[in-house]
Amino acid sequence: MALSAATLVIAACGGGDDAEPTTTGQPPPQRSDEPPPEPEPTTGDGTGGVKLTEIGGFEQPLYVTQPPHGDDALYVVEQAGRVMRVPAEGEPEVFLDLSGEVSCCGEQGLLSIAFAPDHRRSGLLYASFTNPDGDSRIVEYRAKEGDEADPSSAREVLAIDQPYPNHNGGLILFGPDDALYAGFGDGGSAGDPERNAQDPSSLLGKLLRLDPTGGGRPLIAALGLRNPWRFSFDRDTDDLWIGDVGQSSLEEIDAVRFGSLDDGPLNFGWSAFEGTERFNADQEAQGQIPPVLTYGRDRGCSVTGGYVVRDPRLQSLYGRYLYGDYCEGELRSFPARAGRRATDDVALGPQVPGLSSFGEDRAGHLYATSIEGAVYRLDPSD
Repeated sequence: MALSAATLVIAACGGGDDAEPTTTGQPPPQRSDEPPPEPEPTTGDGTGGVKLTEIGGFEQPLYVTQPPHGDDALYVVEQAGRVMRVPAEGEPEVFLDLSGEVSCCGEQGLLSIAFAPDHRRSGLLYASFTNPDGDSRIVEYRAKEGDEADPSSAREVLAIDQPYPNHNGGLILFGPDDALYAGFGDGGSAGDPERNAQDPSSLLGKLLRLDPTGGGRPLIAALGLRNPWRFSFDRDTDDLWIGDVGQSSLEEIDAVRFGSLDDGPLNFGWSAFEGTERFNADQEAQGQIPPVLTYGRDRGCSVTGGYVVRDPRLQSLYGRYLYGDYCEGELRSFPARAGRRATDDVALGPQVPGLSSFGEDRAGHLYATSIEGAVYRLDPSD
């Protein structure tokens, strides 16, 4: 803090030249050129105050992200295999084209990308997709800042065979510890027929933590997941939030403190449980962590996990977990308290038909994608 020199107040006694100087006895005043810090926004009530600003139309967009440093462009993932770079000014351009490397569509395709924490220096990024055989792959690519990624730089990081074409999960995301986290479903079909989700020897039905530079077999951070289509980390608290797609009765949202991931694999219950209800009687889920929210088929068919809102511009949503449903398109939220049953779950107002994903940029601005083509930014409505 820059401080100016304070002037002592000098007084003379008797007016003589040899009078002793005295002070007021008070500390010198101090001045700061820095404005006082703004108070932390309070948790919003979750209703109104938000509009959807369309930033462009794309081919079946599934995800929006941004590099951690430098480049101000947004990157939109299209299911059929392209990643589009969307500059702040100008037209979208192809950044990476994997159309010949992926299977599409249904629940398959190019499902997400993640930029390395040191992307500005290394140029590394990672793509999660299903290959032409329908199997899951995480592959590393390289690109210079602002340039197209080079498909020929591909290096396979992880390969997982898929027994069925659904429940692929597919999100990859660098966590607060700079490890790469990857969500995978139970392998598909219905009812976890191969009982993968509770099997610690299988990587299906899991949230994995891995070192993509070549750090050996992935660690299982969590098991008991049916199809963790989208998950996120709270940018303020690091808490982990997962939207896990249900079978036939309940959709669920799970949330835990980030530090709990160091206590061994967490267990979210599938397929011993679907949400809070018992499911496969032959399965056990020791130490099952109950969901913070469930909802039934009266409100949708497939949860689209979102983010804890930390954009101070969105006062009604601040401090709340924003999510939606692919079938209903209704944006909803509740106060974000990891590990505690959700209360005050309310509809925001705006809707996104075919809500396929949410995304977040460096500044904490949030985005929603529609499988029908539109990508929206959430902005204050006034």
